[in-house]
Amino acid sequence: MSSSSASPTSSSLQASPSSPDPLAPYGWDADWEAEFTPYAAQGLLPGRVLRVDRGQCDIVTPEGVIRADTEFVVPRDPMKVVCTGDWAAVDPDGGDPRYVRTLLPRRTAFVRSTSSKRSDGQILAANVDVAIIAVSLAVELDLGRIERFLALAWESGAQPVVVLTKADLVPDVTGLSYLVEDAQTAAPGVQVLPVSATTGEGIEILAALVSGGTSVLLGLSGAGKSTLANALVGEDVMDVRAARDVDGKGRHTTTTRNLLVLPDGGVLIDTPGLRGVGLFDAGSGVGQVFSEIEELAADCRFQDCAHTAEPGCAVLAALEDGSLPERRLDSYRKLIRENQRIVAKTDARVRADLRREWKLRGAQGKAAMEAKRGRMR
Repeated sequence: MSSSSASPTSSSLQASPSSPDPLAPYGWDADWEAEFTPYAAQGLLPGRVLRVDRGQCDIVTPEGVIRADTEFVVPRDPMKVVCTGDWAAVDPDGGDPRYVRTLLPRRTAFVRSTSSKRSDGQILAANVDVAIIAVSLAVELDLGRIERFLALAWESGAQPVVVLTKADLVPDVTGLSYLVEDAQTAAPGVQVLPVSATTGEGIEILAALVSGGTSVLLGLSGAGKSTLANALVGEDVMDVRAARDVDGKGRHTTTTRNLLVLPDGGVLIDTPGLRGVGLFDAGSGVGQVFSEIEELAADCRFQDCAHTAEPGCAVLAALEDGSLPERRLDSYRKLIRENQRIVAKTDARVRADLRREWKLRGAQGKAAMEAKRGRMR
């Protein structure tokens, strides 16, 4: 992978001069305009956040890209802080500094839990239509991690696409097809696309998928996101460094979230590489990733079946006859448990329900052990 010192500049983020509305290339439409009406009456300008950095942000307005202070959009709730992709109301020209006064309600938001032991959420991108989950073929596929990213993507309201990067490292066509099939088992109903920024394989297809809307690039550090962003934009706007040969991990070449205009329409948000990706209240997203298990569960004898040892469990029956892989069920259980723990930290009712469930299972286990001891006497 080659190295480039280029980085996003204001000029590379400007809308086309020939566009009838300078914000149209960034996703501005009639619905956003209607949302903005009361702020227009106050003399404020609409704009989309391109990048947030140390209490300020770059924001594109009808006047072009400006630098604005975010002091008035830093609430205590971390879920409401300004984020790349947000639409905002900003001061008109004349003030120094100029302030972002408020954010328009988000249509979608990609959220993960923070790496701390608290229950805080972190917004990675706002108002996204397509979530590109970049997975490097330079290392062994981690299907569980793909499922985790997919759960967050579905929960966000965006349409996920799994992109297997560095496909040129797998020259064997048959071997590559097997890797695609493996990824598809973890991503039912989601397009899985092998791409190579080096050879150009799959780039045109991906460009067509993301044209016209807002996309976000997500993945671990070293997945090749910045290289892929450069390929989609058509120029070296993001810095690129080589990943380590030992484990395929890269350094954080992208340190902020940047919104880039695509040549065929639409915009792309490139995010820093993630060390971890924790779920954050993603119950429906998990259900969508494991839709086949959810469908089986509907046929279980008991409505509250835990799919462990209950009689008449359709999920366990599918596991026994081989139609449901054990890896999928294990991954499903793991993500369900993790999501319940996160929700329980902020939802007293869920926390109480979990305690009751744990007590019930404990009592059942104790009764089973006592019955077993009785039979052994």
